Amino acid sequence: MYKVYVIKSINFDWIYVGMTTDIERRLHDHNLGYNKSTKAKAPYSVLFVEEYPDSLSARNREKFLKTTVGKRFIRKNFVK
Repeated sequence: MYKVYVIKSINFDWIYVGMTTDIERRLHDHNLGYNKSTKAKAPYSVLFVEEYPDSLSARNREKFLKTTVGKRFIRKNFVK
């Protein structure tokens, strides 16, 4: 099962969208600075996770959530 996830920096107003099959490992990697694009804004908390049956569906959703419209959707519905 593929998962599209959105994480938010605890210390900054910054969100990141990604795709994985192991959300616990990915969050751990982000928080330890193993990902170059998220290292500077760690630590993170998970805003939400969506599951998809195949990588193509998950990738399409990830690509949408990374757009301006997708980021607006995330901020409107999940960021307090």
